[in-house]
Amino acid sequence: MGEGPAITGVRRRAKRRVRRYIAIAAATVAGAGLAVGATIGTASAAPRAADSVSVPAGSLIFGPFTATPIRHLVVIFDENVSFDHYFGTYPHAANPSGEPAFSASPFTPHVNGLTPALLTNNPNSANPVRLDRSQALTCDQDHAYADEQKAFDGGKMDQFVQFTEGSGCTSSSEVMDYYDGNTVTALWNYAQHYAMSDNNYDTNFGPSTPGALNVISGYDGSSYAVSPTATDPTTAAHVTSGAVAYVGGNTANQGTIFGDLDPAFDGCSDNSHTSTSPVGVATGQNIGDLLNARGITWGWFQGGFVPTGTRNGYPVCGAAHTNIGNHTITDYSPHHEPFQYYASTSNPLHLPPSSEAAIGHTDQANHQYDLAYFFEALNDGNLPSVSYLKAAEYQDGHAGYSDPLDEQTFLVDTINKIEQSKYWPSTAIVITYDDSDGWYDHQASLIVNGSDTSVDTPMCADAFNLLGNFPARCGYGPRLPLLVISPWTRQNYVSHHLTDQSSVVRFIEDNWLFGERIGDGSFDAIAGNLDGFGGVLDFFTFPHFTPLILNDQTGEVAP
Repeated sequence: MGEGPAITGVRRRAKRRVRRYIAIAAATVAGAGLAVGATIGTASAAPRAADSVSVPAGSLIFGPFTATPIRHLVVIFDENVSFDHYFGTYPHAANPSGEPAFSASPFTPHVNGLTPALLTNNPNSANPVRLDRSQALTCDQDHAYADEQKAFDGGKMDQFVQFTEGSGCTSSSEVMDYYDGNTVTALWNYAQHYAMSDNNYDTNFGPSTPGALNVISGYDGSSYAVSPTATDPTTAAHVTSGAVAYVGGNTANQGTIFGDLDPAFDGCSDNSHTSTSPVGVATGQNIGDLLNARGITWGWFQGGFVPTGTRNGYPVCGAAHTNIGNHTITDYSPHHEPFQYYASTSNPLHLPPSSEAAIGHTDQANHQYDLAYFFEALNDGNLPSVSYLKAAEYQDGHAGYSDPLDEQTFLVDTINKIEQSKYWPSTAIVITYDDSDGWYDHQASLIVNGSDTSVDTPMCADAFNLLGNFPARCGYGPRLPLLVISPWTRQNYVSHHLTDQSSVVRFIEDNWLFGERIGDGSFDAIAGNLDGFGGVLDFFTFPHFTPLILNDQTGEVAP
């Protein structure tokens, strides 16, 4: 069958946009007295970067047809940070002696952050306190679905100490505290040179698993829990789980995952299926299914995915590293791997790709890989069109076992490699997070879809559902950081355009799939765009190809 007039029209309009974007890029390079394929030197107006970057001929147009100049999207999906926790005082850093210094451009736009009144007369029972680099290791806060709603207090944002303060914290109000550009130095420097948002949110309230599902599908419904010993999770009887809200409380029906449980199609789940904890099954489509149908290459790359052994026929994911506190942390977390909840995109035995050339294509690995394969593909010229990256746990930023300094090492090392590769001119790197960890943020979210389960507060139970008959997943949840690093952003730009985790899905759909949607109640139907008017990506001004190379230990601009 043919495409139909609607898809044909979208394709035609997209082609016109691409020709315009390429003309802008060509004019940019020509204006510098260079031809595409030449070496672009460091721009004097930019921060000190690499001495040069080669822009290979055709690099702006190679790869599958897309609606924008972005041929490669890399989503770095880190853990458990609210916007105010990392950017509350941006662009003003304390700059004490002995810490990496941060100096903002005088033209830096302000963000919706922590005002002097919020710092000194906060409506919570404690004021926010600056954390320095020596305090990078903190306890894990409470980021449960219901407790985050209670902390919001109907939008007053004044009950964080009571409801999301972590147990065992050294301070009774650590949940209120924040870092500045002397600790999260790299992220602040990326914001200076590229684009960030101060109006981006968790799609739903709650912890890691809902966030991970939403960044690949915009949808954590049509799900259920089964026994970890189920031979075939797709046909097994549904069981009760505190992480799944079943419609009407009846486990015969499908429900919504609003807590953390490991994926049913992952052999490393629940310590290689040796525990009795229920495991989760997600049905419906995810973005991987849609990309496969169009023949677009993609992959999820996660630290520790390669098995270290077997146990009772299941793989064992036992690789580990030490964080800055010299604590040994297991690399792989099954409930951080969203594609393993779906039968269609899972790799239960953690099989490797059949060859390097197969990375991004459907084979025995089924698009699920160890993180090392991303760097192999990047280095050898086989990068998929869409790549999701999940750091090993000690570097993913999750309080309690990771920290902003270990996270910074991973971010900078990864981004430096991408910026110095041949893919840089056609790449967008998105940095965002799976949940807020319960850390204080002063900005209440817009509740676009309500939920009325036994655990919901009136704020969610009384809300209108923009998605229609899909009530069991309240959102938007807490505010999260979002940065985009690409030649195709405005420089030193703060977007106030409303986005959420499913905006990543929507961009992929618009860029590669001509606007096709997940459907079935996915938040992608109402998600804000990453590009367009006010977005973090900008295709109507001249691109800036000179990369910003940072020191992976300090986050400062590399000499």
